[in-house]
Amino acid sequence: MATTKWVLDPMHSEVQFKVKHLVISTVTGSFKTFEGSLETENDDFSDAKVEFSLDVDSIDTNQSQRDEHLKGADFFDAATHPKISFKSTSFTKDGDDYKLKGDLTIKGTTKPVTLDVEHGGVATDFYGNNKAGFDVSGKINRKEFGLTWDGVTEAGSIVVGEDIKLTASIQFAKQA
Repeated sequence: MATTKWVLDPMHSEVQFKVKHLVISTVTGSFKTFEGSLETENDDFSDAKVEFSLDVDSIDTNQSQRDEHLKGADFFDAATHPKISFKSTSFTKDGDDYKLKGDLTIKGTTKPVTLDVEHGGVATDFYGNNKAGFDVSGKINRKEFGLTWDGVTEAGSIVVGEDIKLTASIQFAKQA
């Protein structure tokens, strides 16, 4: 069977993260600029090859001072490491859903990660384009990727949690 190529549709996709703030609440952020592709030889997407990258400069937590801090050397160091990237090593069926394994690179550090993928299905849009939808989720420890900044309040509370929850709702458009 021939390889089918799919390209991420940024107009119908979103990438978010959640992190604990002061251990008592959660801050949600997103990345506004990203791109990705998917190649598959199977109609059920098993064994698909996935590549994804996002622009660190596009980070948005609804608070500009925090965003600038996150772009700086304490966190992502966007000037030196402008992209976060992911390249799959496997995409396997897990019941009705999938497990996506691959190498995630943040701030020059590459580590293997496993993400859960829920397949929303395939549909044709108003213009005759075939689209495939996926919801991706997972969790990483920011310190494993060199994001080691720690703030502690005067009362001893940790400012930023270590675990980062990742979620993405992604739509791909089939290429002719």
